Amino acid sequence: MTVLDDRIEMAESDSPITLDEFFERFEKMPVPEGYKLEIVEGTVYMTPQRDIHWQIIRRIVRALEDTFGMDVNVLSDVRIDFPGILNGYAPDVAKIREGAEKNAKGLWRHEDVEFVAEVISKGTAHNDYGPKKTAYAVAEAPVYVIADPYQGRCHVYTDPKDGNYAVRTTVDFGTDIDLTGTVVDLILKTDDFPRD
Repeated sequence: MTVLDDRIEMAESDSPITLDEFFERFEKMPVPEGYKLEIVEGTVYMTPQRDIHWQIIRRIVRALEDTFGMDVNVLSDVRIDFPGILNGYAPDVAKIREGAEKNAKGLWRHEDVEFVAEVISKGTAHNDYGPKKTAYAVAEAPVYVIADPYQGRCHVYTDPKDGNYAVRTTVDFGTDIDLTGTVVDLILKTDDFPRD
């Protein structure tokens, strides 16, 4: 089956497509190396991973490993389905609670996400600040960090309540993010986060 055949089949279908069907179809298509695929509110996004992006992700992962040990369940660019219509995200960083198990489909459950971080890409920044932030709050992910190399700032959201985060903090790169008192209970240093 070709990409064109898949598109025609999708357009002609009377029944709504499921998130699993979306991903099955995209697994058949050639996704360029170094790109991440996500579905946000039913729209497919493919974004390239840049070196600045990866440097920030690596520093966040390292901070989690330094705190919880090398066996901590930290994921990057791994599909997790979140609340809302057709939300199959691949967070830049997600920490899964200890003892969590995958669901029947072999995916990690959003209920087990304790920490999530996204590093802004120009083309998809609106997702990280908008629908993803809402979905993470609805999922009650306790800590959500947005690292924005264009602004040189981190936006930290904690205490999810009623589909929103009750506490919002913004710090410039170079300022420590105090996450003590949260489920991750660490100080995240941002002085080595590169700017774009």
